[in-house]
Amino acid sequence: MAIPPISSITPSLPSLPAAKPVPSEGAGGGFGDMITKALQHVQATHTGADAAAQAAATGSATDVHDYMIAATQANLATELTVAVRNKAVEAFTDIMRMQI
Repeated sequence: MAIPPISSITPSLPSLPAAKPVPSEGAGGGFGDMITKALQHVQATHTGADAAAQAAATGSATDVHDYMIAATQANLATELTVAVRNKAVEAFTDIMRMQI
């Protein structure tokens, strides 16, 4: 029994797609830019909650629910930011404890 050569099989194999280049840090932003944008979003959430609180305190607010929603969103954004920070510090501490 004869074994066919490999060259007769390779033309029927599908080709892999070309690898996409990894964007450089300056082209699409990086991890630091994502963190900066997230913190700016948290700051904007707190600014909106402060404006809603001021409107509620001066009586110019049309609906108290808007203030409660804005305050709750700001609180949740802060809690999430603190939780992510705590996990990052914990991961850094674990990495520093590793023995080489």
